[in-house]
Amino acid sequence: MSTALFDLSGKVALVTGATHGIGMAIATGFARAGAKICVNDLSDEKLEACRKEYAARGIEVFTLRFDVTSEADVDRGVGEIEKAVGPIDILVNNAGIIKRIPILDMKVDEFRQVIEVDLVAPLIVSKRVARRMIERRAGKIINMCSMMSVYGRQNVSAYASAKGGLKLLTQNMCCEWARHNLQVNGIGPGYIATSQTEPIRVDGHPFNNLVMTRTPAGRWGEPEDLVGAALLLASKAGDYINGQVIYVDGGILANFGYVEGENKAG
Repeated sequence: MSTALFDLSGKVALVTGATHGIGMAIATGFARAGAKICVNDLSDEKLEACRKEYAARGIEVFTLRFDVTSEADVDRGVGEIEKAVGPIDILVNNAGIIKRIPILDMKVDEFRQVIEVDLVAPLIVSKRVARRMIERRAGKIINMCSMMSVYGRQNVSAYASAKGGLKLLTQNMCCEWARHNLQVNGIGPGYIATSQTEPIRVDGHPFNNLVMTRTPAGRWGEPEDLVGAALLLASKAGDYINGQVIYVDGGILANFGYVEGENKAG
């Protein structure tokens, strides 16, 4: 019975930008639970490489090139998925970018680009997919939020603005679509060991030291650490979870910080 709750057999899942990292880990978890996986990207080279990587994991994946920030491109891409694979049961809005630039140095066009990819694109893709889900009275949408959905940090103003907005967009989607039996939730990853964070995950790097001392789990997360939350929200097990953001962060949001010598007796 418990296994059946997480069974995705026959479900069609679109995980945007899942050519590597967190998206690939989640898509792999879905595939192993029985789902048919669809992945998009803007790069034909990345799509070709990811097909080989999924195949090495024993997974057949449907890939196609489309731009998540273009309504026309999304309409075409989702239409191709519906024809070739089937109606989308699970959508994970995973594609995203970050620009680490101080506010005074950031060009408005750079700010807009991050907002377009990280906030407007999930709206575009979700609107296209949700219409069919509403017709069928069934569907799961997962928005990849962030710890930056709840607090700020230096040099990530555009990213934090987008992810904060995505948290509230998730809640508003829930308010409008839950009555049609759609579950719309978010996942907020902590600091995850990916190719993007590799340069700062070295002993002695100030940011690595911050993560290691601030995270109660005492380690960086792995992309696979997010699979359990994604399976919960994508499966029958999450049928009454709606409008929530699950933070998978090793406890960092619960921790104000570490004080040297605080644990000493007396």
